[in-house]
Amino acid sequence: MTATNVETRDEPREKLVAVNRVAKVVKGGRRFAFGALLVVGDERGRIGVGYGKAREVSLAIQKAKAAAQKTMVRVPLHGNTVPYAVWGEHGSTRVYIQPASQGTGLIAGGAMRAVFEMLGIRNVLAKAMGSRNPHNVVRATLDALAQLESPRRIAARRGLPAERLRVAR
Repeated sequence: MTATNVETRDEPREKLVAVNRVAKVVKGGRRFAFGALLVVGDERGRIGVGYGKAREVSLAIQKAKAAAQKTMVRVPLHGNTVPYAVWGEHGSTRVYIQPASQGTGLIAGGAMRAVFEMLGIRNVLAKAMGSRNPHNVVRATLDALAQLESPRRIAARRGLPAERLRVAR
C-alpha cells in the first residue's frame, strides 16, 4: 500500500444536522434562503458546531463548515465514552449524558448522535428533555461536554495522585 492510498484522519469530518428553509415575502413573490447546522469533528475528542445562512444550500453548508472549524474545542474522553455523567442546558432543552460499558453503542437521539459520532464517542447513554429543536439540543450537548474534566485535572485540583481516582467504565 502506498502513502497516497492511506486515509489520513487529520482532516476533520463533518455531519449535517439540520437544514432550514425560510421565505422572505417581497413585492415579486417569495425569496427563499437556507440555514445549515453542521457539526465538525476529528473523532478523537475535538468538535466544533457552525451555522451558516445563504440563498443556496451548498453555500450555507460551506459557511457552516467554516464557522464550525473556527469554534473547535477539545473534550476529555475516557476511551470511547465520557468519564462521568453530566447534565447540560440551553434554552428550554436539557440533556443528560452518561458513560456506558463497551459494546453498548450510541443510545442517543438525532442531533446528539451527530455530536457523539464526530467526537469519536462509541458507547454512551443520552437523553434530551424539553425542546427537541436541533439547534438547542446541539448547544445543550456542548454545554454538558464543556463541563467534563479529565481525571488527571480533577486529581491535580484535589492534590491526589491520578491513580487514586476511579473513573466510570
